Amino acid sequence: MGAHDEIFYLVKGSALPEVLVKVLEAKDLLQKGKVKTVQEAVYRVRLSRSAFYKYRDGVFPLEQGVEGKVVTVSLHLEHRSGVLSKVLGTMAKAKANVRTINQSTPVQGVAEVTVAFETTGMQAGLHGLLNQLARIEGVRTVAMVSQS
Repeated sequence: MGAHDEIFYLVKGSALPEVLVKVLEAKDLLQKGKVKTVQEAVYRVRLSRSAFYKYRDGVFPLEQGVEGKVVTVSLHLEHRSGVLSKVLGTMAKAKANVRTINQSTPVQGVAEVTVAFETTGMQAGLHGLLNQLARIEGVRTVAMVSQS
């Protein structure tokens, strides 16, 4: 085992080598039942079977990797009435089970809020939830800090 075998990385899709993107596409086809065999999946995405088997257990979408986990996000919120309430309401609609909320004292009209929540039962998926949070008026930034 190498030094990096048990370390997980969060990488933007655009930074992934094409072979890993194709493995993810093939896994998605199989999971959704659009194809019945690995042979069909790799043929559709133009990938070798050996590459699929080499990487299939090492690459997965963010939502799959955090399912049933506790995720911590950091948000920079404008210090205005209702912004935090909208954030928490959006999380509740997504079925994110909030564990802790920590808010800093606002500085220059912006407060940092850290929210830890369980992902079990979430409907929108983590990526979808983060996008929804980022679109709320008064939310300046949203970043995933950790998962456990």
